[in-house]
This record gives sequence, C-alpha cells and structure tokens, in this order.
Amino acid sequence: MSTPGIDAPILVVNAGSSSIKFAVFDGNLNNRLAGIADGIGGVASLKIGTDKQDADLPDHVTALQAILHGLEACDLPISGFRMAAHRVVHGGSELTAPVRITSKTRQAIANCTPLAPLHNPHHLSAIDTLAGLAPDLAQFASFDTGFHATMPEVETTYALPAAITARGLRRYGFHGISYASLVRLLPELSGAPLPDRLLAFHLGNGVSACAIRKGHSIATTMGYSPLEGLTMGTRTGDIDANAVLRLAREDGIEATAILLNRRSGLRGLSGGISDMRALLDCETPDCRFAVEHFCYHAVRHAGALIAAMQGCDAIAFTGGIGENAAPIRGKIMEGLAWLGLKVDHAANENNNTALHASASSVAAWIIPAREERMIAADALQLMQQEGA
Repeated sequence: MSTPGIDAPILVVNAGSSSIKFAVFDGNLNNRLAGIADGIGGVASLKIGTDKQDADLPDHVTALQAILHGLEACDLPISGFRMAAHRVVHGGSELTAPVRITSKTRQAIANCTPLAPLHNPHHLSAIDTLAGLAPDLAQFASFDTGFHATMPEVETTYALPAAITARGLRRYGFHGISYASLVRLLPELSGAPLPDRLLAFHLGNGVSACAIRKGHSIATTMGYSPLEGLTMGTRTGDIDANAVLRLAREDGIEATAILLNRRSGLRGLSGGISDMRALLDCETPDCRFAVEHFCYHAVRHAGALIAAMQGCDAIAFTGGIGENAAPIRGKIMEGLAWLGLKVDHAANENNNTALHASASSVAAWIIPAREERMIAADALQLMQQEGA
C-alpha cells in the first residue's frame, strides 16, 4: 500500500462528552469538509458536510466509525489521509506543547484523566479507534491547556499546602487552542503586529478571558477545571467554595456536580435558557438579568487581567457569542470605555473585523475561531520537523 504524500488530507478529530466534531484540511490548511456526530448515547445524528441524518450511535467508537464511513463515501478513505490530529482537553503540567501520539504520550494523556474525567477518555477512545483501523496513520495531539503553560507560578498556584498542590490541584486554564489560533490570526487580519498587551475573550457556551502578553498567556479566568471564572452557558463560573461544600452536604456530590456544570450559569439565572441568541430575544426580567450578569462579570474579570498585564493595547473577541452577538460585545466594550476604548457602533452591529473608532486608544477586533485549523497546523508543523 502506498504512503499518502504531502498533499494528502489531514483529519482533525475533536471528541467531546457526547459528540465528535471533525474537519478535513488539505496540505495548505484549506478546509475541505467538516461535520459532527452528535447526541452520542442518546438521540443521535450524523452530519457530513451539509448532509445530516439520524444515526444509531451508542458510543464514541461507533460514532467515529460512522464518521469514517461517511468520509469514505465522500472519496476520503482513512487510508488516504496523511495524518490525524486530535484536540485533547487536558495535558496536565507535562504535556504543554503539541505531540505525536506514541505509547509514551498516549499514557501521559491517560495519566491526565483524573483532571478531565469527562473528556480525556473520549480523546483516547478516538486515538485508539483510529490506531486500530489505520495502524500506520500518524496521529498528533494539541492540548487545550498547553497555551497557558507560560503563566507564572504565582498565577497557577492556589493558596494550598504544597502536599495538596502536588496532587495536581492548580490552575491550568482552558480554551488554549482557541487563544493560540487568535494570536496567529490577529496580525493577519489586522495587518499590524500582535499587540503587546492583548485582552482576549472566548465567548461561547464555555466562556473565558485571557491576558496575553507578547503572544503568551500570563493569566486566564478558568482554573483547575473549566468551571472557574466567568458566567457561562450552563456553568456557574466563580462561586465560594464553602457554598459548594454546603450544596455537597445537603444535596450530595453528584447532584452538586450536575448543578454547577449543567444547570447553572445563564441557564440557571434565566430559568432554563442557555443559548445567548434566545436570551437576547427574551424580554423577561430573568433573561435580561442573565445577560447583564454575563456582561458584568466579563468586565469585572477583565479588570484583573488588565492589571496582570499592567495595561491593555487591544481587545479581541472570538467564539460563537464573541463573533456574532453585537449587543454582548457592545456591553462589554462599554464597560471597558475607561481604557480609552471608543467603539465604532456600526462596525459592531455589522460584526466587522475592526470594532474600534479611529480616535480609540485601544483597538478591538473580532477574530474567527479556527481551532480545528490550528490543530491541523500544529500536526503539520510537527510532521515537517520530523522530515516526513
């Protein structure tokens, strides 16, 4: 069997708790095809390109096999791919840069499972399934925590005894692939060098902000897990630990975990709505308050990140809400007007790339989320470094 050449496609796999997203890129990192197996273990569907249909997907292995069958039907058999690249949520303190999957790095990912029990096992399942179906296929991984490996120890360390910290209880940060992509793409879209002090917001169902100094993360709002920080779609964000302990005592640990991760945030505040589009269309007091809470805490946390950078030269928005919800961007930028930020309101309403007025002291940008492309670029760079 011939080995795929340098123009052969790259498969990117993003396995979540109940879904597997995928994208196919050519050797120039142009997106050829994308899709998702969604609702795994329940009412499931499979989308390949624009074609979507119901599917029986009881587990992640079946779902990935269904994706591969769909790709083959599109003349993209797995044997024709040059490599596969995976998003892995947690790399711990050791896996801080993209890696080729070997027995050693696979074990290192497995060792991080206690840090991401809802995600890393599914990443490993996808890696192992592909290894079984295409044992000669080179596989790589990029880590959502990796971009934040540059944060100083004073930022990553909780005020706990050293013996407890040694068990892995520290701040890691997430959305790192998104922020790495933003850092790469902003100069290309702005036509100017990357700002020295960049405040970046990843606003989607998961929400975080990051202080980026000279292209490196120095502080971020998510911590040991993606639960910490800003108000999110279904996650609480910051909450006093003693409040959590009370809930755990009164309701049990499992019920408390479900509450904090799946039934809180915008959903909890609004009475059941977690989608920002629906919230912005909703006129009830609870919905309006949920939106206000979301924006207020984004601005409040932004102040701390700006202090960590000792100033701010530019702001960037990415993610589904960050790219598309003009009222949310507008409220957040209004809350940061004290920086000297002056908004071009027409540009904001039209979701333009540049959001700042010409007289603004601080630039503001929309940067499209390109996480899958970043993962493909990471894998391609590693392959090229290996001379393959």
